[in-house]
Amino acid sequence: MKGRKVIIVGAGIGGLAAATALARQGAMVTVLEQAEAITEAGAGIQVSPNGFAVLRALGLAQEACDLSTKASGVCLYDYQRGPVLPLDMAGGQYRLFHRADLIDLLHWAARRAGVRVLLLQKVREVVPGPEPLVRLASGAELCADLVVGADGLHSVLRQALNGDEEPFFTGQVAWRAVIDNPTERRDDVTLHMAPHRHLVTYPLRQGRQLNIVAVQERAAWVGEDWRQQDDPEALRAAFADFAPDVRALLDRIETVHLWGLFRHRIAPVWHREGVALLGDALHPTLPFLAQGANMALEDGWVLAEALGRAEAIEPGLAEYRARREARVARVVRAASGNARKYHLAFPPLRWAARTGLRMAGRVAPGMMLRSFDWLYGVDVTEGSAARSRK
Repeated sequence: MKGRKVIIVGAGIGGLAAATALARQGAMVTVLEQAEAITEAGAGIQVSPNGFAVLRALGLAQEACDLSTKASGVCLYDYQRGPVLPLDMAGGQYRLFHRADLIDLLHWAARRAGVRVLLLQKVREVVPGPEPLVRLASGAELCADLVVGADGLHSVLRQALNGDEEPFFTGQVAWRAVIDNPTERRDDVTLHMAPHRHLVTYPLRQGRQLNIVAVQERAAWVGEDWRQQDDPEALRAAFADFAPDVRALLDRIETVHLWGLFRHRIAPVWHREGVALLGDALHPTLPFLAQGANMALEDGWVLAEALGRAEAIEPGLAEYRARREARVARVVRAASGNARKYHLAFPPLRWAARTGLRMAGRVAPGMMLRSFDWLYGVDVTEGSAARSRK
């Protein structure tokens, strides 16, 4: 990729990671971001060992540890009856970030690698071809050897490669909020499971804040934009039968955002004539496995590595798809299935499931976490030169 011109649309987690990885190979990378600043609204994000491996390979391990909290474990709770299954995660790099801190770190890394990040650049159209063309809303036109769409759920580049598509509403909505942490919790994740609902909390910024994500099944259609606000009383009413300690946290919420959860299929066309997709623009995933950011980090690394060892761009993009397709499909399926497990409503089935989890925790305490070795145990950077810099 040395000397190749690359344009990346979107300065999110996947776009900035890909930009840094490509620039370290000698590509001349420009990132186009439509916002006026590289910022993220307040929210938490979990980076599991497979995502942390990419941060480490980019030379960001120490900075990432300084900016995040290492999760000691996850505890599954029944919404009224207390703990069901504790999971010890202290042995791996499970990091809890404020999303804004991770974006700031990746932005800094990209700039350090020589990436140009241009703000207020809204992309109107992308035309694949021998020299793919990017048309901006301002009327400017830019050419490159490669254009990468890291522009999220409503991707202009996805539309250019795959045409118009209609996602479908899953019948679930999610609230998110960040509050000052009133508890002694500093490094653990809790998941409270209830009929048709669940709620996740974990600390951020060395325990000073607490991230709250609550999901409810409902028939009403809610927009997909996660920036829209809702009345905190609506959230409190939806979870009014939860345990007192959970309700006490919800009582502290002053600002909350609500959005509908939609299923988008994995894009049938990943790349064509110098245009490629990654992250949510390519394979949006529901949040029930906490892997959206991790898959974007993996995509960025594999894309750059595949292009770096290919003789031309198109064979490199074909290798990128070959290495990622089965993995992201499995993650999307697993995330979709988790909602059903969390939301069991039929009392005998819910009792049997909770009892089974408790027994498994006593008989084979590490079994459940080992069942995710296929996910957390994969290091997409393994064997690359960057591994020597860990």
